[in-house]
Amino acid sequence: MSDQNRLGVFKTYKLYVGGKFPRSESGRVYEVTDSKGQWLANAPKSSRKDARDAVVAARKAFGGWSGATAYNRGQVLYRVAEMLEGRKDQFVREVAASEGLSKSKAAAAVDAAIDRWVWYAGWTDKIGQIAGGANPVAGPFFNLSTPEPTGVVAVLAPQKSSLLGLVSVIAPVIATGNTAVVIASADAPLPALSLGEALATSDVPGGVVNILSGVTAEIAAPLAAHQDVNAIDLTGADTALAKELEIAAADNLKRVLRPGPVDADGASGSEDWTASPGTHRLTAFLETKTVWHPTGALGAAGSSY
Repeated sequence: MSDQNRLGVFKTYKLYVGGKFPRSESGRVYEVTDSKGQWLANAPKSSRKDARDAVVAARKAFGGWSGATAYNRGQVLYRVAEMLEGRKDQFVREVAASEGLSKSKAAAAVDAAIDRWVWYAGWTDKIGQIAGGANPVAGPFFNLSTPEPTGVVAVLAPQKSSLLGLVSVIAPVIATGNTAVVIASADAPLPALSLGEALATSDVPGGVVNILSGVTAEIAAPLAAHQDVNAIDLTGADTALAKELEIAAADNLKRVLRPGPVDADGASGSEDWTASPGTHRLTAFLETKTVWHPTGALGAAGSSY
């Protein structure tokens, strides 16, 4: 059969929850268009039930992921970068269409996203050295402070940076042992949903990252109020929505990472994602555990333990 007589196979984008690819519980979809208004795909429109299911999956995965060694988490994250590298052409097409970029600029954004993932993979077994340490105390004790993951983190991805910004908010959350429920950019969700496919074929356990698409405010509200969500990243929220979510998050004392600068349209996530990310996102969702350990009675020479 000649190519001109062949019907193309349209891709069906689905949510990524618990290591599986369910359709939205509500059965709803919405049209995703490119920068010129041309139809690209139908994306699932997540419901409150989808958000709750994602939290259940994230909580179930938390024990195993946070209990893994930091070195092992680094290996797993590096494997994700390998999968992204192998699917680079697909992500270039999706980023170009989603953000209205030329192919060369989209390729640069994808390369930066892959490099950013590798960068965070390298931090998994190093962050403890800058976020913890031994504390001097007046007494025969060792006093040690060590960082521990907060738990389940709800992440509102940047609205305008569909892959580089997305990676920049997801990777530090899971690199430090947390699990994530991610709300993709409402207007440009396709790279995020494809990222779920890369995660599923890597070594990341199901439930560590859960990706939802749809109306950001509609999905974020139940996550901010959810008693089993320990923290929330408001990067993808505008000023009004961020304030509402902060109020809801206060009910169970969630950690809150506030959105960056807003643009003229009131949309957040306008920060420069190409800049060096630093370590502030790595430490944003860590708790500090301090342990006192007796050294024992000191001998006459002061050296006995």
